[in-house]
Amino acid sequence: MFKATPNPPESDPTSAYSSLDPENHEATERALDYYLKPEQDKAKKEPPARQLFTVVEGVDSESLLANLSENLASANAMISDLAFDLEGSRRQVAMGILQVIEMSELLANRALDIVDPR
Repeated sequence: MFKATPNPPESDPTSAYSSLDPENHEATERALDYYLKPEQDKAKKEPPARQLFTVVEGVDSESLLANLSENLASANAMISDLAFDLEGSRRQVAMGILQVIEMSELLANRALDIVDPR
């Protein structure tokens, strides 16, 4: 029977890669690592020691906006309760704070509607 392809040439069993000088070997390793190894996770930034609370990385915008809206609603309820127990200029200050909270709540709800239209 006739063989269509010839036998491979006889060669030295050592790899041509192993015969490179150390400088080229390091460069080759860097190039192979760059193209073939998956990217390592970047070191996460540690929050400053004085920072008590942080938001977890990777939380979607809808969840952030929903929580913001709920927090503003809670602040609205607290300041409303306080404002109706006050009188005079203190009441006016509390009502001004209430108005800022209500406007912020409207903005957060509108942003939430844009992210997740109902």
